[in-house]
Amino acid sequence: MTLLDPKILMAIKELSLAAKTTIDGFMSGINKSTIKGSGLEFIQYRSYQPGDDLRSLDWKMFARSDRYYIRESEVETNISIRILVDASASMNHSDGDFKKIDYARYLAASLAYLGNLQGDAIGLYVFKDGGIFSMSPKQDYQHLARMFYQLEQIKPEGDFTKPIHYKELYAGSQKRELLIFVTDLYQKNNEIFDLLDTLNTLKHEVVVFHLMAKNELELNFKGYHSFEDLETGETLQVDQSAARKAYVMALNEHLEKMRISLLDRNIYYRMLSTDQPLDQALRDFLNQRNKSKI
Repeated sequence: MTLLDPKILMAIKELSLAAKTTIDGFMSGINKSTIKGSGLEFIQYRSYQPGDDLRSLDWKMFARSDRYYIRESEVETNISIRILVDASASMNHSDGDFKKIDYARYLAASLAYLGNLQGDAIGLYVFKDGGIFSMSPKQDYQHLARMFYQLEQIKPEGDFTKPIHYKELYAGSQKRELLIFVTDLYQKNNEIFDLLDTLNTLKHEVVVFHLMAKNELELNFKGYHSFEDLETGETLQVDQSAARKAYVMALNEHLEKMRISLLDRNIYYRMLSTDQPLDQALRDFLNQRNKSKI
């Protein structure tokens, strides 16, 4: 692959601009922790202790007080962020012209852009029929540009990735990481929860963004309508006007059960409707993370 291909450059440019527009102006501090060290932003002085780095001594303070003081500063901690994207066929579900995978693309791109801006290493893992596409975490703009291109190339199809391929997730740093999973949580045999249990064994922080379309949440169709399972091809005819109330009640119970199940696993869960502005979704996420930083 060459990044000089005009089609590739255009895809990168469009996704990069969309991500930048979402991030600029209000998002900062996804992983900034107030720890003391040899950074650039001054916090306070403390008395010199044997073994302290002599380069941190403040000689002006010594000249004024005839005592040795160490300058302490605030530094930012950089982490590895792995962004996991569900590319099974159900992610082709649309509300109007907008598909779940489109929302997933922009969400992943915005998070990657923000992480890169913060100096974090960003990786991409796409769960597709037959395996996992992986880009190990790195921190440079060329890597980010390749990631944008790969996000543009995602074409959801088939079933969710089989557990035999999860070994791809064990490669990489032994340090604690942030794993962000973008999915519609559509599963037939608990395969996605099996994945989340696998991720939990890695001892990393896990975040799940659960994508739902507005027409899924409200069943806002008129009259009789045929529904097709995008992964099995099965169809079902439903009279929406008669079924809507029972459907919405059952759906809300299902979503609450899923939320509690993930919280019990110590996994941060956030359901997003694809008609929700992306900047608001990310702002809510960051506000939550600021309460429990890595």
